[in-house]
Amino acid sequence: MKRLTLLAICLSIATAFAGSYDIEEFTAQDVGSPDNYITAEFGGQLKTAPADEVSSLQEGRLVVRQKFTDPFGEQPTAYQLYQGGKGDISSLVPLTAEGVDYSKLVTTRIYARRGMPFDDDIEKIYFDGKAVYIPGYSTAIAFIDGNMVQLKADESAAAAASSSDDEEESPKPAVASSEEEECDDYDPDCEDEDEDEDEDEDVDVAGDLDASNARADARDYAASGAAENATDRFGIADEVRFWTAVGLSALAVTGAVIGVMQHMEANKAGDAYDELNEVRSGVIQKIKEDCASDKEPGACEVALKKYADFGLTNDETGEKYTLANLESRMKTNKNTQDSYAFARNLWFGVTAVSLTAAIVLFVW
Repeated sequence: MKRLTLLAICLSIATAFAGSYDIEEFTAQDVGSPDNYITAEFGGQLKTAPADEVSSLQEGRLVVRQKFTDPFGEQPTAYQLYQGGKGDISSLVPLTAEGVDYSKLVTTRIYARRGMPFDDDIEKIYFDGKAVYIPGYSTAIAFIDGNMVQLKADESAAAAASSSDDEEESPKPAVASSEEEECDDYDPDCEDEDEDEDEDEDVDVAGDLDASNARADARDYAASGAAENATDRFGIADEVRFWTAVGLSALAVTGAVIGVMQHMEANKAGDAYDELNEVRSGVIQKIKEDCASDKEPGACEVALKKYADFGLTNDETGEKYTLANLESRMKTNKNTQDSYAFARNLWFGVTAVSLTAAIVLFVW
């Protein structure tokens, strides 16, 4: 029964930690301020929005989730949802997570990429009831029900943007140069000219600025792809530290529970020992009184301790027994008390070490 209780405690602890990526409540008291993406309708300020209404926003409405950090406040990190009118979000990429309940995206921390520290989730995120918008990002990571999911660009929106770019871009004629034909492969000036031409092709100064930005973003994402690849393989140290701390915390609580139970058993054995010791003291006093007038009091006392029962009985069997039997029973109780006390100290030590290590990993 005790094992089942401990297992239930451990499971409840693990369950509690597993939901740590969820935002349980929105408690920030700061005033919501409009920006280019979301507009205020009354008084120049945004009004708070209930989390359960974000999934059913009306057309033309937008909700922004804002993260506030105050290391010296009662709550170091707090969140709030604000709603308003939809501004110009044409520069933002609509992100969706296939097979994920949209309402859960509203109440979970979202990260720029895998391997980010736990507290480095994105501070400002927009919702329109269908997609998620994050300024400066075309992908993101979230943890739903303990599983990592990826937010990607909405396929229909991406196809529309690609089609628009194809229509607006016009082919540029290639310009042949005699200098290019005579250029030596080892000539550094030749390489610089090639690089300059590549840069000119990447940035369409006279064309659509959004299209140029999209191409520049694509180049940046390609450059960071290798870094993210390495992060996926070697940059999960933060997650490893976090879940190790979770395991150590569970071990600390388990050790504390077992230690308390061992302490209770040690107290029971100690109480039994104390009760028998009081009986023993009375019997010894009686033996000394009976042997006081004997010519050999020492031999008398030895004999009475070994053979006289003085009314002592075994509580379980009712059998009469002597002072020697009583002292043997006291010794057993003392050994039992010492055994439970040792186990108690051992488990309390495990608790202290595990808790200290968990705190260090959480703060790290």
